[in-house]
This record gives sequence, structure tokens and C-alpha cells, in this order.
Amino acid sequence: MIELKDITKVYSLGAFGKRKLTAVDNVSFSIGEGKIISLIGESGSGKTTIGKMMLKLIPITKGQILFQGKDLSLFKGEKLKEYYRYVQGVFQDPFSSFNPIFKADRIFELVKSEFFPELTGREWQIHVLDALESVGLNPKTVLNKFPHQLSGGQLQRMLIARALLLDTKFLVADEIISMLDASTRIDVLNILAELKKGGLSILFITHDLSLGYYISDESIILYRGSVMEAGKTEKVFSTPLHPYTRMLLDAVPRIDRKWTTFETPERKAVGSDTIGMCKYYDRCPLATKECEAQGLIKVEEDHHVACWRWNDV
Repeated sequence: MIELKDITKVYSLGAFGKRKLTAVDNVSFSIGEGKIISLIGESGSGKTTIGKMMLKLIPITKGQILFQGKDLSLFKGEKLKEYYRYVQGVFQDPFSSFNPIFKADRIFELVKSEFFPELTGREWQIHVLDALESVGLNPKTVLNKFPHQLSGGQLQRMLIARALLLDTKFLVADEIISMLDASTRIDVLNILAELKKGGLSILFITHDLSLGYYISDESIILYRGSVMEAGKTEKVFSTPLHPYTRMLLDAVPRIDRKWTTFETPERKAVGSDTIGMCKYYDRCPLATKECEAQGLIKVEEDHHVACWRWNDV
């Protein structure tokens, strides 16, 4: 459905833009119909930047994003509007997606006026009620309410319902449950799992490994804008082959063993002689002078890693 081919995003910094920051560096992956892929990494790894480029909210510096085989950069005007009927995003802070001076269900009115002006008010109301019920909301408790009168979980579900009204085929879910309490998180995850059964594809962006493991078919581990490891979620989590993936998993508390203080590896000194090295070089306990930056290596079917020493991991 959606394919990313060597996409790169470089930001210009400073008063005259002379300094450059590479937020995403030659990332490639694809998402098929009815699949959930988790994009996992710590803050600043480039997860949200990838999601924004897929939603065409920021331009791509280099590379291509293909939607159903067509280059996204060519979508303009009516083609771009049609694209947004099928591809939508839900973001981390639900409160920032609503105007506090308008009732929360105004987002549904805007969808109707822009995409479905031919529908009567009664027809549209039926669509809205069906969408709200499909995400576990009681329309009587959320309609005609202002954002401050609803919880974060209710607002997040309303945003998912809005996406469903647009015949959405692909959803970018960017940290959508990180601001919700634990009891609400699992409900939202289960909603996404049910929508997947109906054919919806989802890019699930998260820094929480347990959530990625729970919801996704495949996982992509991102570090400083580059993919460190990718593959079937079960394989990535049960047999991590990259030192960074191993470090992330070791930092997760487990109920089957006593918790011990976890210390991240000390950073190695980085000089001019390390240019072109693996991005994880300065933190990797297995790093040697031969650890040059390289693409993903296919270790087995549905499991790739960007480390030539994966056998030692």
C-alpha cells in the first residue's frame, strides 16, 4: 500500500542555515494492506519526522514515498485531497487537535463540508454515530461537548472516528496513547487491532517496546534517523541481533527476574577518524574500527539488521 524508498530529511539550522541536521537517513520499508508496523526508537530518533513526511506535512529532502504505486510528491490539488481521504494521522496530544472554543464534534462537520457535501444532515449523522460506536464511544456522552469536558481517551477516540469517516485505508498513529492512563491505553490498542481486521493499515509510532510488541505484525528499530533492525515482531523481540535493540530490551523491567540498575554504555570518543562509522558506534560495546555504516543485512526471512557483527550479539 505504502512504500518508502531511501527517504532522507535534512534540516537547516542556524541564522543562515549553514549547519545541517539529518533527522532521517535513507530509510526504506513498506506497509501492506491490513498490517500494523511499529516504528520504535527513543526521543529524537526521527520517528515523528517519518510520519509527517508520509502525511505530506513536511517535504522530503531525498527519496520517494509511493502510495499504491504512485509518487506522493506529485500529489497536488484534487489528487492530494483524495490522498487525505485514504491516509490520515492521529497525534500524541489529543487536546492540541481541537479548538477549545468550539465543540469537539465540530471536527465531523468540517469533514462533511470538505469531503461529503452531497450528504444530507440525517445521512451524515448516521455515519457519525456509527463511527463513534465503532471506537467504543457512546454518542450521547461526547456529542455537543467542548474539549475540556472530555477526557484524553475520549478525544483520542474521536480523532480515530474522524479518520474512519474518510474511508481511511492507512493511519499514522504517532504516540497516540503515551498521554493516556494505563486503563485507557489497552482499550485504544484493542480498537486499532479491530480496525486492522477490517483492512486498515497502521504505522504505530512509539518509544514503548511493550506496546509495539502487543500490537504490531512487524517492528522497525530506529536510531538517529537510521534503521538498526527490522522484521517480524516476534523475531526482533525474541532474537534481537543489533546491540541497540538488545540494549533497549535489557532496559525494560520484567516480572520474571529481579530488577537491577541498568547503565547505558559510556560513549566512546568520536573524532574525524570515525566519519562514516555506524551511528551506534560511540555507544556500542562490540564496536571495532571495522564498523562502517552499512545498509540492512538479511539474516533470515523477515529479519534484517544493520550490523556486520550480528553473530556476536
